[in-house]
Amino acid sequence: MIHRRAFTLAAAGALWPLAGTRLQAQTLPKTVRILVGFPPGGSADLLARALAQQLTGYGAQVIVDNKPGAGGRIALEQLKNAEADGSVLAVTPASMMVVYPHIYRQLSYQPLQDFAPVAKLGAAQFVVTVGPQVPASVKRMADFVAWAKATPHLASYGSSGAGSIPHFTGVALGKAAGIELTHVAYKGAAPAMTDLLGGQVAANVGVISNTLPHIQSGKLRALAVSGPVRSALLPDVPTLAEVGLSAAQATEWFGVFVPARASTEAVNRLHAAVREALQAKALQEALTKASFEVGAGESVKEFSLQLQTDLKRWGDVVKMSGFTPED
Repeated sequence: MIHRRAFTLAAAGALWPLAGTRLQAQTLPKTVRILVGFPPGGSADLLARALAQQLTGYGAQVIVDNKPGAGGRIALEQLKNAEADGSVLAVTPASMMVVYPHIYRQLSYQPLQDFAPVAKLGAAQFVVTVGPQVPASVKRMADFVAWAKATPHLASYGSSGAGSIPHFTGVALGKAAGIELTHVAYKGAAPAMTDLLGGQVAANVGVISNTLPHIQSGKLRALAVSGPVRSALLPDVPTLAEVGLSAAQATEWFGVFVPARASTEAVNRLHAAVREALQAKALQEALTKASFEVGAGESVKEFSLQLQTDLKRWGDVVKMSGFTPED
């Protein structure tokens, strides 16, 4: 059951004026741990390490502590019971906060009850592409919708895995367009891309970074991107909203969280430090490398509201999809 208790951060919009190296030393934790629920090398790990390099003024020592396993859940389980003084935080993708509660029966944490949102580092949008199984005449989303209605037995799309945000973005897309799309789940983006290029599946919903080389080579056709604005990497590709499918709009953001027991003071102090870190060129380059757009500097309150909105939105989509919860 999802607990939709709203956060009561009285001073959520009031940031500490001092950040980074300007924070008073006596208020800073000596050692700061950034928990990551995935092995080294992935997007969460790369962003956490780039953030750690920019938080040296926030703590005497800032380390990244990888806790891979259970789809990233181990890290959040540890964060739930960690020290609430701002010395332990987690960098995590949106899916663990807004999708997992709807697809796991026995999840050991509740996003709105157990964690306090601190800041959004950035967000990545997806691109809807079609491959050689779809006629070459299909170059726009309207063409694809017409083709899918005419050949429903071929209208399939792949994603990096069942229960992922790309999976449910495809569900939302089909609903918004009034077409039946068969989801084909893969164990990762690579095998999904292989089958798309090989003509075993018609379309794909995936992150731009994995798809861009094949779009540029002409092997795939990009129909739309899923974010609120066009991607700088694909400036000629319209958004879903531009093609009349705004209900399917979606992004995968990465955020910083601390235990819910953390004080408003501790949350705002860390928020200020992260916000200053986002101004650093090295962190911005790390985000760009992972095809993420740098966070817009949302306040704690704004990030909290987005968390609540996304949690409800994806719950509705999961229910509509008929997806059977696991565990």
